[in-house]
Amino acid sequence: MKKLLVVCMLLPLYSLQLKAQTVKVFYKESFKDFCNPERGFYIPSSSKASNFILLDAKQLINYRNQPQQLKGATYSINVSLLYRAYELDNFKQRSLSDSFLINLQKDFDAVRQAGLKLILRFAYTNTANTGGCKDEYNICPPYGDAPIKIVMEHVQQLKPLFKKNADIIAVLQQGFIGIWGENYFTDYFGCATDEVSGVIEDSSWLHRNEFLKSLLNAMPTDRMVQVRTPQIKQRYVYGARAKVTVAPLGLQAAFTKIDKARIGFHNDCFLASIDDYGTFYDYGNSVSKRDTANYRLRKYFEADGRYVAVGGETCDDAFSPQNDCAPFGHAEKEMASMHYSYLNASYNNKVNNDWDSVGCMKSIKQKLGYRLVLQNANLPTKIKRGEVFTTRLHMANKGFAAPFNPRPVQLILRNKQTGKIIVFNFKTNVQQWFTGQIVLSQLFTLPKDAEKGTYEMLLNMPDGYVQLQKNPLYSIRLANENIWEPLTGYNILQHDVEVQ
Repeated sequence: MKKLLVVCMLLPLYSLQLKAQTVKVFYKESFKDFCNPERGFYIPSSSKASNFILLDAKQLINYRNQPQQLKGATYSINVSLLYRAYELDNFKQRSLSDSFLINLQKDFDAVRQAGLKLILRFAYTNTANTGGCKDEYNICPPYGDAPIKIVMEHVQQLKPLFKKNADIIAVLQQGFIGIWGENYFTDYFGCATDEVSGVIEDSSWLHRNEFLKSLLNAMPTDRMVQVRTPQIKQRYVYGARAKVTVAPLGLQAAFTKIDKARIGFHNDCFLASIDDYGTFYDYGNSVSKRDTANYRLRKYFEADGRYVAVGGETCDDAFSPQNDCAPFGHAEKEMASMHYSYLNASYNNKVNNDWDSVGCMKSIKQKLGYRLVLQNANLPTKIKRGEVFTTRLHMANKGFAAPFNPRPVQLILRNKQTGKIIVFNFKTNVQQWFTGQIVLSQLFTLPKDAEKGTYEMLLNMPDGYVQLQKNPLYSIRLANENIWEPLTGYNILQHDVEVQ
């Protein structure tokens, strides 16, 4: 059963004598697919440090403003997210250069200019050596990533840029370790293949934990870092010998900005096999062997993922029909239970195109992340200056997840003659707007010096960073008809109030 989220203030005794009269307004749901920040299908992009190709701001603006159909896809997408991967191929044994850091900032500036946000990852190699080794995927050492000392130095070099540009970083993926930055095929951080040790030893888990800690410290506390497998988080939170049965994140600790509340997940082989190619697998430690843990780690992921950023990509169509739409597969059910906010629009389109041809792609595009629908509202008709009034909004989140980054929620009164606005802040946390019903109910006091006149009522959910709050591309749009004001990013509540 879905829970009802009520966000409200306790009403004092005098509220029973409120003079402001209210009216109930009803809203019509929209089933249109449209853009909203920090959710949906992303466009992937990459660059090698040895041949840095800068992002093109004009191209990014086109991504944001026009529906995109990528090569190999049978469907189009509306884009608010850009995945950007940097291969640090020529920095495996030395510091990052000033020119690389300057180019990185140019990329961030282009993303901000376009009104997009980044899913960000760094790796040292995206090339796998194959042939003749014991590994089940035929990927052989040496793998080609960087020594621990170099990795830690690079994180410290990147830290100022992470802090400076956190406004346009939706989420940082752990990266750095192993081929593709997926934290598995690594020369330095412990590898569980039969070609190497067969498990990840305690000492390697400790090095991994030290590295993850440095990444968390490199980002502001209001931003998350995604890890490749749930066990990486378990071993960070509970130590190198943590069991796969340890407790997931709960509501009490969620959104507190402590480390475990800031570690999310990216599954780069979503619905690829029974355990998503090792995503839900126990890689052992110094006292335990590798072992299957598919059911237990999936349950951990489902519970923990409710409170953190979750995304990824499909990688193989072999797990069919399980990776298809219902009734043959369970793609949407899994996205919902694991709270997916984004997926890759480019890979693997053998899987994604099946969703389109079988008929659930439209639903997936709408439901990835949050989809907020305003159902009805109790709004005042007349308010005297200095008077207390109440506003009550009934909404539903019909998406797979809540917004994973914080942002304000504001009631706006805008004078219809002068355009002057009065802003009231709801005491709520959008990160707790989970799938299901949401009620915003709060008392506000109209300023005594407010101008008399007729005011439009609006709802505003701008970005959490002040520098982006005037940019409507970063504001949340409600899934309702005749409600979106694109020039301001406001949602029109279709009601006027008289200020007396």
